Amino acid sequence: MPQSSNQTEPRRPTTRSSTRGRNAVTAAERDKPFTDDPALLALEEDAAAARPDQLPLFTAGADGAFTPRLGGLSPLTIDSSLDLARTWYRRELEQGRRPRNTIESYSYDLLVLERYIGPKTIGRIDRRDISRFLGEATSRTTRKRRLTTARRFFRYLIDDARVLTADPTEGYYPHAIQLRSPVPLFADEQAAMLAAAGGDEPWAAPAVWLMLRLGLTRAELLALRRDHIDRTDADRPVVFIFYEDVTRQGKERKLAADESFAALYDAYLTSREPVDKLFPVGPPAVNVMVERVRKAAGITKDVTPQTLRHTFAVEQARAGADEERLLKLLGLADDPRNRASVERYLKLAEPPLPASPTAGQPARSVSDDVD
Repeated sequence: MPQSSNQTEPRRPTTRSSTRGRNAVTAAERDKPFTDDPALLALEEDAAAARPDQLPLFTAGADGAFTPRLGGLSPLTIDSSLDLARTWYRRELEQGRRPRNTIESYSYDLLVLERYIGPKTIGRIDRRDISRFLGEATSRTTRKRRLTTARRFFRYLIDDARVLTADPTEGYYPHAIQLRSPVPLFADEQAAMLAAAGGDEPWAAPAVWLMLRLGLTRAELLALRRDHIDRTDADRPVVFIFYEDVTRQGKERKLAADESFAALYDAYLTSREPVDKLFPVGPPAVNVMVERVRKAAGITKDVTPQTLRHTFAVEQARAGADEERLLKLLGLADDPRNRASVERYLKLAEPPLPASPTAGQPARSVSDDVD
């Protein structure tokens, strides 16, 4: 007998395509034109060609509502790409007036992270991604820098942007990096450097003096302005160290100079008349000047702006400065690493160990005392 027409066929088990994404739409379906009507597609192409070339002011959110696009950037969400989040973070650093080298370093590290993990959204970055990012570092210094970059980036996404709630960098700690012992200049070498600086360009003598006798860093030296030098007492100038970056204002301090700097400063102002910055040069010019002065002074050891700062710190330790005093003089935060740094200066400032009176003499045998 023929089967009844109302008999239903057995239902096939439904299977989900492995190519479908989270929204149940394949990439091919998502990229298809919105219509098959050639006339409508032609109108759409004409409208796109006539659209003005400018940044859109609004973008459609997940719920269909329009959200302002600040600076042409789409708003950050948990599903934003790392590329977009990296751009927002760079904008945040620039608005916070962070140092240019810091901005470039953070941006580069985040670009490396993106290369390692691929096109992941920021909400899907996990501890395994961070582990690979840190594990591929070629040195402890690089690993520490990458961890600092990633940690601050995710704190920004959690605390400031408020798009994440979990930090994938939690539980990772930087390797301890052993500090090298500095090689300071001896007293005769210090005198030679100051004398040679006087025969160099007009700005060299006061610049070398400030780094060698007050411990200024190269960046602090180049940030000095004329109104940062207090000449209320003409023979006892006071040098103020200021920072535009609010995160570094704890490094600000004022340092007492003396008659020798006052004379160098007056001679410099006589030959040059700086309008704003006291030393209107760049960091490479300082490095080249110090190297030029070193050669003129006949010093064979390596000398950099940091060497001059190390020398100042050791001399202060010899004069009786303790850890607390050195931290203040150098503008260093009170943390374990900086304390370890100043301990090096205290160790170098210790008096030399006396040699044993019998050192170098041959050992006496018992028979030597027998008549």
